Amino acid sequence: MKKTPFYFLMLLCLLLASPGRAEVKLPAIVSSDMVLQRNTTVTLWGWADAGEKITIKASWLNAPLELKTDKGGNWKTEIKTTNNKSPQTIKITGDGSNILLENILFGEVWLCSGQSNMQQPLNGYTGQPTFGALEAISSSKNSNLRLFTVDRIGSKTPLKDVEKYTGWQAASPETVKDFSAIAYFYGQRLQEILDVPVGMIHTSWGGSSVQAWLSKEAMEDYQKVDLDGVDITKGTNHIPTALYNSMIHPLIPFTIKGALWYQGESNRGEPENYKKLFPAMVKDWRTRWNIGDFPFYYAQIAPYMYGDNEVFATADNSAFIRETQLQCLDLIPNSGMAVTMDIGDDYCIHPPKKKEVADRLLFNALNETYGFKTIDYAGPTFASFEAQDGGLLLKFDNAETGLFAYDELQGFEIAGKDKIFYPAEAMITDRKNILVKSAKVPTPAAVRYAWRNWIVGTLYDTNLLPASSFRTDDWDDATKAAK
Repeated sequence: MKKTPFYFLMLLCLLLASPGRAEVKLPAIVSSDMVLQRNTTVTLWGWADAGEKITIKASWLNAPLELKTDKGGNWKTEIKTTNNKSPQTIKITGDGSNILLENILFGEVWLCSGQSNMQQPLNGYTGQPTFGALEAISSSKNSNLRLFTVDRIGSKTPLKDVEKYTGWQAASPETVKDFSAIAYFYGQRLQEILDVPVGMIHTSWGGSSVQAWLSKEAMEDYQKVDLDGVDITKGTNHIPTALYNSMIHPLIPFTIKGALWYQGESNRGEPENYKKLFPAMVKDWRTRWNIGDFPFYYAQIAPYMYGDNEVFATADNSAFIRETQLQCLDLIPNSGMAVTMDIGDDYCIHPPKKKEVADRLLFNALNETYGFKTIDYAGPTFASFEAQDGGLLLKFDNAETGLFAYDELQGFEIAGKDKIFYPAEAMITDRKNILVKSAKVPTPAAVRYAWRNWIVGTLYDTNLLPASSFRTDDWDDATKAAK
C-alpha cells in the first residue's frame, strides 16, 4: 500500500507524543579527574527517569553494581575504594546513557570554606599579595593534587547540584593561581608528606556570616528563616541559609576526610551568638554528611585595626571573637585551631602570610588525623593563675617544652578588683610560667594578653606556635587606665 503524506504526519505525531528517556546525570562533583576518599566507602549519586535500571562498572571492582532509580528519578549507591594509587575508571550506563569517568584517583579529600581569607587566591587580591605566590605557582604542576572550586552563588532553597563551578583540575600554574591559597598550600604539603593523591574542594565567599552556612533546619533552632520576598542577589553572603543551600548542600554526600574553615570577621560583633552558631554549623554539616565527627580545623581570625584600637570591654574589640573561637575548641568534638596572633596586618584584613596559616592547620591534621604524634600543633593555652611576688603567675597547657619570646614579652595588662587595667611587665619564669606585675596594681586580680583589635603576638612555645589572646577574668565592664 502506498504511504500517503497523512501517514507520515500521524507517525511524526506519535513519535513526538512518546516520552523520551532522560539521560543519566551526575552532580558536578562526580566527574572525571576527581579524587575519591581512599580505603573507605564512598557514595555516588545522580538522576535519571523513575525506575530506570543503572549499571556501574568500576575498574577496581570484580563485579558491576546494579540499581534502580526511585520514583523521583534519584539514585545513590555506596562503593568501596582502596589504597591503589593508579588512575581508575567508572562506567555508568542506563537507558540511552553511557558515561565514562576517567583518571580517578584514591586519596585524601578536604573541604575548605569560610570567607575572604579562605577565598584569597595564590595570586592575591588587588594590592593585597599572597607571600610566596610566584614560587608556589611556578612549581605547582602535580597530577596527584586535584582542585575543585564552587563559585559564589546563593539560593533560597537547597539545590541538587552546584550551578557555577570550576570542575576537577590537576594542579598546575594555570589552575592554582586563582585557587584558594590556604587550600592549595595545605593540599600541596599534605600530598607531599603522605605521598598519596589529595583533592581540595574550595567553597567560600568573602564577607560571609556563619548564618549563611547553616541549613534552614539548623538555623531555625536560633531564629526563624523566611526567605519569601527576599532578593537573594543582594547581600547574599549574609542571608541565613543562602550559602548552605547552594554551596554546601549540593556537595553532600561526596565523601570527605575533613574540613578547613577560616571565617569569623563578619560575626565579630556578636561573640556570644557565634559561640552557639559556629558549633551548630559544624554539627549540622556532620549530621548531613553522615560519616561521623570528621576532623574540623579552623583558623582564628588575625589581629587587624578594626576602627578604634582603644576599645577594651565591648564586642567592637575583636579579642572577644578570638576568645569565642578558642572556647569553641571545647564545644566542637575532633576540632583544632590555627592561631594567627603573630601574622596579622594592621591595615589589611587579608594578611599575606597564607602559607603559615595553612601550615598551622596542617599541623593539627598531621597530629590528630594522621597520627604524626611528634608534630606539635597547639601553642600555649592559658590554664590557671595564682598570686606571687606582688603579681600574678600564669600557668599554661600545651607548653611541655617551654615558653618562648623572640624579644621581651609585650601586650600584657593587669588590673585589681577595680577592673582598671594597666600596662604590665611580663617575664617567663621556669621556662613554663609567666609572672605579670605592675607597680600601679599592688593587689592584682586579673591579667589580659593581646586584648586589642590590632596587636602583634609575642608569646610562643618553643616550636614557635603562638598563644591566643586571652584573659583571666570574665568581666564585661572592665576599663583601662588613661594614658
